[in-house]
Amino acid sequence: MVLDMRITKFGHACVRVEHDGTTFVIDPGAFTDPAALAGADAVLITHEHMDHFEQSRLRAALDADPALRVWTNGDVAAQLEGVGRRVTAVGEGDAFEIGGIGVSVHGEWHAVIHPDIPQVKNIGFLLDGRLFHPGDAFTVPPHTVDTLLLPLAAPWSKASEVIDYVREAGSRRAVPVHDATLSPIGHAVQTRLLGPDGPGTGSELVVLGEGEGLDLD
Repeated sequence: MVLDMRITKFGHACVRVEHDGTTFVIDPGAFTDPAALAGADAVLITHEHMDHFEQSRLRAALDADPALRVWTNGDVAAQLEGVGRRVTAVGEGDAFEIGGIGVSVHGEWHAVIHPDIPQVKNIGFLLDGRLFHPGDAFTVPPHTVDTLLLPLAAPWSKASEVIDYVREAGSRRAVPVHDATLSPIGHAVQTRLLGPDGPGTGSELVVLGEGEGLDLD
């Protein structure tokens, strides 16, 4: 049975996911309102860059809620020393459950920004087999998914690569995230290229504003 799932977009790359009574928050970084973490059961962090991981805020949320758990890669987990068993390090091929909801881990490295800038570890999370957040990489999910959370603009990408990634992923819909660096005009240009006026991706584009939600059927 497919259970109801709702996503809400917060700042930049952060999405709050509510599914069968369990709330996940993915990548609540420095550009995200800390309120995104309120009431969360689990936090998933794709990598260590500050726009995805803000250590002081996450530690404050962990202090405020003893039941809150975190899943992330080993490098981020190491920065949360002292939190103990509430932080679990995961990597490519791992799978776990939170509140009966299956989560699998895909990918290993952040996309290359520049050859002179060291790469960091990056993992993507697939929730319930149908919602995929790749973090900062064009990781293709292991099978066609219902909804792809799409990195819209980054120092490591260009528009043609974003279009090709959506085509390769083959999801039913793409929801842009990772867009805080764009002006309103830039955002409109990027999303137009991914919509019906662009070259075509094969996926429906659903653009959410800050705080807007979408029910996934």
